[in-house]
Amino acid sequence: MREKTIEQKLVTAVKKHGGICPKFVSPGFDGMPDRLVLLPHGRFAFVEVKAPGEKPRPLQLARHRLLRRLGFKVYVLDDEEQIGGILDEIRAT
Repeated sequence: MREKTIEQKLVTAVKKHGGICPKFVSPGFDGMPDRLVLLPHGRFAFVEVKAPGEKPRPLQLARHRLLRRLGFKVYVLDDEEQIGGILDEIRAT
């Protein structure tokens, strides 16, 4: 399965839960996660989408650590089966 397919499934699932999942573009600050997950009641997280078995690059990992230190949730998604669990965890926080 391609990264784009997993990303589309994430967007669809977020919409089904009443949220939005915009593409996140950060000019001048490379390595930021691909998507914002914005759910009802102010629930929010960053999601890095990868093709199955792929891992984030070192710069991406550094950005994930920075965001986590700032208190944000950051997820790496490389399998559509992870989507439900990620959304459940975001909704629970």
